[in-house]
Amino acid sequence: MLITRVRNILYHNPDGVVNGRTSADLSLDAGMVIQYNETDITPMDRQELDNLKQWFSDYCRTFHTSNAEDQQNITLKQEHTLRVCDNMAEIARDLSLDEGRSMLAEAVALFHDVGRFPQYLKYHTFRDSVSVNHAALGARVLIENNVLGNALKREQDLIIRAVTLHNVFAVPEGLDRDALLFLKMIRDADKLDIWRVSLEYYTQSEAERASAVGLDLPDTDSYSPEVLESLRRTEMVQMSALKTLNDFKLLQLAWIFDLNFASSLRIVAERRTIERMAALLPDADEIRNAVDFVRDYVAGRLRET
Repeated sequence: MLITRVRNILYHNPDGVVNGRTSADLSLDAGMVIQYNETDITPMDRQELDNLKQWFSDYCRTFHTSNAEDQQNITLKQEHTLRVCDNMAEIARDLSLDEGRSMLAEAVALFHDVGRFPQYLKYHTFRDSVSVNHAALGARVLIENNVLGNALKREQDLIIRAVTLHNVFAVPEGLDRDALLFLKMIRDADKLDIWRVSLEYYTQSEAERASAVGLDLPDTDSYSPEVLESLRRTEMVQMSALKTLNDFKLLQLAWIFDLNFASSLRIVAERRTIERMAALLPDADEIRNAVDFVRDYVAGRLRET
């Protein structure tokens, strides 16, 4: 049962690593025609989605507090969720998804980080490595509160599966076409807004920053050659390899290689994500070369679409 697997993942897979494969190995061409099996899913309508949005808003409100620091972190995640919903809707439009799947995709985005709120309440951090896997915790919140009780089993399964797996290091094997589609969509939509959150954090004063965003990495001019080499090989970087804040910025640049859809790459280009992140990295030839490599990669992928 999926619910049993969610409970197992929660404490036995805190780093979110599955099967050691990158999502590129399970590529879903952004330009391909998506074949729907209409007997498998009853389209979610706007009213049902609005009801879920109301539940989410009410749920977030239960975590509101008079403590300014804590409220800043809760607000950050609530606003992040709404922006991920916007990103998800844009990707869905670009893929020309039908209304039912577009609504379902937005529901996935709405709930992808619902576990962040109880995570922060208990641990006062958003770092899974020192607390709990927030994705599996979010799935448990949905299950234990019967949030999706009005949806058909297939819809529930797709949402729970995408929420549970959205933060894994690599997309697992064996997913059916719909499950793979929604998982790849949420992974893209999430990254697109994490870049926004991170860029704001890096450029804010200490007093302005949401405290739970930081990783407690030393903010020095140094960076790790092995992290830079992973980026040159178009590989995702493991969190365990990070030694400095610059390493984390390079890790975030490497997320580019894990994007799945042309619309996501266009958003990266339009928002100048690469250039803005590069401006926060040391002024060194090997850094500039790595940034140029990432920029050329995006340009090349977009030319192929």
